[in-house]
Amino acid sequence: MVHNEWYPWLQEEFRQPYFEKLAAFVHEAYARGPVYPPKQQVFSAFEHCDLPAVRVVILGQDPYHQRGQAHGMCFSVNPGVQIPPSLQNIFKELQDDLGCRIPDNGYLMPWADQGVFLLNTVMTVEDSHPNSHAGRGWETFTDHAIQKINAQDQPVVFLLWGRNAAAKRDLIDSSRHLVLQAAHPSPLSAYHGFFGCRHFSQANAWLQAHGGKPIDWQIPDLHV
Repeated sequence: MVHNEWYPWLQEEFRQPYFEKLAAFVHEAYARGPVYPPKQQVFSAFEHCDLPAVRVVILGQDPYHQRGQAHGMCFSVNPGVQIPPSLQNIFKELQDDLGCRIPDNGYLMPWADQGVFLLNTVMTVEDSHPNSHAGRGWETFTDHAIQKINAQDQPVVFLLWGRNAAAKRDLIDSSRHLVLQAAHPSPLSAYHGFFGCRHFSQANAWLQAHGGKPIDWQIPDLHV
């Protein structure tokens, strides 16, 4: 599943009593009906962004709840899938902030390849039922993941968008890491503090000030 420096931490976490209960619930949910992302992609964020490589953390709420969208990385969709409204708003803010072109796809793997950890606070969801797996234990798991990142020596930028993400703020040592909060990019809230937040340029300026490379936030076209 995940064969990198996250692996020992994951194995230890999987043995915790809370996670054993969570795993049993999730297993039953997949057996009952459609749950997203596909089972083999639940931990994609950990697979594609190794712990020592994490430079930016983006926190989402829970996976997209329509078939074919979610693949285990918050806000990202598979190639060929229509760009969801929240991600359209993220791209609009990127255009206003850094002049990035709106791409023809919502596949955010190029961000993960540069150390952007795309984590949902709840990592599974039932078809057409947003937030249906909240309160089952995923919040504890993602709390622990954030604490693990927080403990790293490397300075990290945390982008907390919306109420669920903001609830994680107290887990982060803001004397060592940069924490930026804004409204969620959903159409319901984007005009109440997400648009104009300029988080992407702020993240890059902070990374460079701490000796790191800026993130190339431009998602390339796939011509899908």
